[in-house]
Amino acid sequence: MITVHHLNNSRSQRVLWLLEELGLEYEVKFYQRNPKTMLAPKELLAVHPLGKSPVITDGELTIAESGAIVEYLLERYDQGRLLPAAGTPERLRYRYWLHYAEGSAMPLLLLQLIFSRLPKAVPALIRPVASMIAGGFRKQMIAPQLGRHLHFMEAELGKAEWFAGAAFSGADIQMSFPVEGLRARGGLDGRYPNLLKYLEAIHARPAYQRALERGGPYGLLS
Repeated sequence: MITVHHLNNSRSQRVLWLLEELGLEYEVKFYQRNPKTMLAPKELLAVHPLGKSPVITDGELTIAESGAIVEYLLERYDQGRLLPAAGTPERLRYRYWLHYAEGSAMPLLLLQLIFSRLPKAVPALIRPVASMIAGGFRKQMIAPQLGRHLHFMEAELGKAEWFAGAAFSGADIQMSFPVEGLRARGGLDGRYPNLLKYLEAIHARPAYQRALERGGPYGLLS
């Protein structure tokens, strides 16, 4: 039996979605973030030395990292539905977007989150200065890069309905988290109709909705 060690409002939500798409049985063990620090609880250290989520156990195996989990589940359990055939252009695009999600998109969103919270994390006396520095960094450094990536993704989805091509794949599950993050706090708006259409399409999938029922409230959608 596969167990998903599920942290609220985290990347592990898309692991639940993938399992629902594959029609696999699984268990969910819930973990809650510290409401003040938003960090994962220490109990996750008993599952993986880094104490992070997502992480799954499958028999004696423990697999962490979103991309590694997606690859493992598709290579072991997929039957040609969500993993494009080897040697095809779609397989290459699948692999690219699988790694792009965490390697290129998420670091920018993490910087955006850190600098948006920075003024509140320092003593009140220096908050005006911290706010000015953080705002300047976001405007001069982060926002232009986010805009470049948004334009890139928008153009790519103009070539095909899904990130890997004409068919929905595991790459779309992996990309859901950064695109939802961009919609929530990264500048994704009506200027990017292809990305908004993509979000509507994934949110309408029955497996996506079942995963939300299993995983509980998902803060990125609020």
